[in-house]
Amino acid sequence: MKRLTTLSITLMSLVLTSDLATAQRGGGRSGSPAGPPPMSERGQMQDRSNRPTRESGQPGSVNREHQTQSTVGSRLVENTHLATNLQGLFPPGTDLQVASSGFEKLGPFVAAAHVSHNLGIPFDDLKSRMTGESPVSLGKAIKELRPEADATSEVKRAERQAKEEIKQAEAARKNEKRKVEESEK
Repeated sequence: MKRLTTLSITLMSLVLTSDLATAQRGGGRSGSPAGPPPMSERGQMQDRSNRPTRESGQPGSVNREHQTQSTVGSRLVENTHLATNLQGLFPPGTDLQVASSGFEKLGPFVAAAHVSHNLGIPFDDLKSRMTGESPVSLGKAIKELRPEADATSEVKRAERQAKEEIKQAEAARKNEKRKVEESEK
């Protein structure tokens, strides 16, 4: 029994020594260096994969903020009914592509546009609170910018308006597409 215990301990120490030596050389079983992921200059963990990250600063790196901007912006380009309706909530000449930048999803953007219109809060102020360096919810942004407003009911109202507006615009878009398809037959 003593020999088996000694042999087990010896084998375990050899495996650990081997793993430590491999880790010190920058290898490892998965081919990635051991230890915590490297940190960027801004103190964020970097991706160990070979995929470019926003922080890499290398040509061809991916800017994830730009990807989300194009998602909301592209939905507005695809749905002209929604874009036309939303344009009425903004001052004349407002570029909806610019206004929607920074929002990850269409719903919060449309709801923020409605809150801005309903309460007379400058949209850029709401946007900077919701998408800035320390983003907050729509309700918290309302509380910061219009403390006298009932933020909970205003958020519910704006979300209801946004949901209905998106639903109507999608229906109009599908109806228009159906008409085009029928005319091509």
